[in-house]
Amino acid sequence: MNLVSLGTPLLALELTLNSGQAFHWKREGHGWLGAIGEAAVYLEQRNGELFVNAGAESAASNYLALDHPLEEIAASFPKDPVTQEALSFCHGMRILRQPRWEALATFITSSMKQVAHIAQISHTLRQRFGRPLDWEGRSMHTYPSPEALGALSEADLRACALGYRAANLLASAQRIASGDTDLDRIAELPDAEAQMALRNLPGVGEKVANCALLFGFERLKAFPVDVWIERVIRVRYFRKRQKVTPATIRAFCSKSFGPYGGYAQQYLFHHARLTWKKG
Repeated sequence: MNLVSLGTPLLALELTLNSGQAFHWKREGHGWLGAIGEAAVYLEQRNGELFVNAGAESAASNYLALDHPLEEIAASFPKDPVTQEALSFCHGMRILRQPRWEALATFITSSMKQVAHIAQISHTLRQRFGRPLDWEGRSMHTYPSPEALGALSEADLRACALGYRAANLLASAQRIASGDTDLDRIAELPDAEAQMALRNLPGVGEKVANCALLFGFERLKAFPVDVWIERVIRVRYFRKRQKVTPATIRAFCSKSFGPYGGYAQQYLFHHARLTWKKG
């Protein structure tokens, strides 16, 4: 096993890969095996030192966003107890810099699904329609391209447990494959315009658009509001006030968490998801 050290960055590897941002990384020995774009990648962390398979150093550094200034990001968070609890719980978590199509498509399939179900769908799509990869005799698959998915039928996708999401994923893939929607062009737009452009795609509402912006377009202020975040804000910040509307919650989130609101969102989401289940 030919591994290369990437030093000791401020990074909680397992927390980052297993926090509901990406959905295909699997435990392999003492590390994690997955695909970054078209490359097979193995990641391992020992006593804070990060290792990656030789040849994947640049891809791994970029994907893990090792250039994000985590200390500066943490210092920008509100000092209230709720955010600080989440920050402490998620210390070292980074927002991944994922391929745009992969992030968008994954969250199109996420509607009304739990993390484990989204991961199951992701693995099924990869195994059936992605390109096979190999590392040290271990197999994995890329996420299927818009062209690959766009050439399928809705029945093909429904057979992957997508349900009604199949039609949305198929139509979005076809629009991107045809050039009708250009993700590279969207990446050049300001945040609000990029969100509106993404929302023109089937199955992409405000929450999915913000997830795509945060995890695929590196818009670190984007603040997706899902069921967990709405619960956190309603219960911890508004103390169950009866007349708090979803619009009020979205407005509060947009203005309260600063230029790195997406990081705060992910910390709040992951902290609530893991601790609230335990009461």
